[in-house]
Amino acid sequence: MGKLSSTLWLILFVLPQQVLANSQFNMREGVTDISNNVYQLHMTIFIICCVIGVIVFAVMFWALIHHRKSKGAKPAQFHESTKVEILWTAIPFVILIAMAIPATKTLIAMEDASKADITIKVTGSQWKWHYEYMGEDVSYYSILSTPKAQIDNQAEKTANYLLEVDKPLVLPINKKVRFLMTSDDVIHSWWVPDFAVKKDANPGFINEAWTRINEVGTYRGQCAELCGKDHGFMPVVVEALPEDEFANWLADAKQAKAKAAEEDAALLDQTLSKEELMTLGEQVYMASCAACHQPTGMGLPGVFPALKGSPMVVGNINDHIDIVLHGKPGTAMQAFDKQLSIKQLAAVITYKRNAWGNDTGDVIQPSQIQQAIDATEGAK
Repeated sequence: MGKLSSTLWLILFVLPQQVLANSQFNMREGVTDISNNVYQLHMTIFIICCVIGVIVFAVMFWALIHHRKSKGAKPAQFHESTKVEILWTAIPFVILIAMAIPATKTLIAMEDASKADITIKVTGSQWKWHYEYMGEDVSYYSILSTPKAQIDNQAEKTANYLLEVDKPLVLPINKKVRFLMTSDDVIHSWWVPDFAVKKDANPGFINEAWTRINEVGTYRGQCAELCGKDHGFMPVVVEALPEDEFANWLADAKQAKAKAAEEDAALLDQTLSKEELMTLGEQVYMASCAACHQPTGMGLPGVFPALKGSPMVVGNINDHIDIVLHGKPGTAMQAFDKQLSIKQLAAVITYKRNAWGNDTGDVIQPSQIQQAIDATEGAK
């Protein structure tokens, strides 16, 4: 009997975890200690609930079958049994305490972001993520890179459809990474299932989360908050590297930023051709503007204004530059001064003022963009 009992417990507790560990219908074990703890806690409580369900229904059906009226069973005549009351109060209480202890330990560990090796500021912005490596002078935007042809069902969808970006968040393994979550506009939620990290990014507030990745790899998630019309196009991609490779990547990122600053400075004395600006401007527009204003520049009536024939676009150049740089408060129009280089900004504004029949003939130079940025900084 003892051997049989041990076998039953083995089947109940071990087999389900092995069978369900890699199931698409179950939680992931993940690649962090916290995610593994969450998975084990989930499976333990799931099994406890299943055992309780089996026992309750077994007793119920046994009673229905063996104490039915057709067999001459007579109902017991008793009320308010103190022993029964104590029993069915004490047993659930003990079960809940047994479940609460490991759950509380896991929740406390999930909220302990102290003694971090690296701090990353994560800012949600319709509809992209901005990552800033605090104290390292490295920051960038991470934007969906799935081709529009796939989204419009004009091309075959790949395995990572809507879960791929131009620049993933790069992190080292075996280091405690602290996340500071906030937002530029509406409520977003940064979620990576393999890390067991899901934290809201609220405008005007800072939320904390942390992770320590155990395995090298690429891990994918997405915004888990309904943040707007392109909510489904806001993926999270994290590339976990060995510590030495991460150090090299960080050094390269710093060099790339310094090089970009030098190139921007050199552009101030150059005059770019309209053709060059239009070509680059179309690329920038399709990547950063077309989701709202549409590739045709017609916008979405009642939601996003058309750029074709728009008084803003064909009107005063300085007003046009200002709204692209600083956005428009209270609307989905973002500020692009930190998202695009001065060359990209000059190109996309030139493109808007000459595409779709606008044909203003205006050619915006990077020096004009820099002057507008300097004027804003001076006003502050």
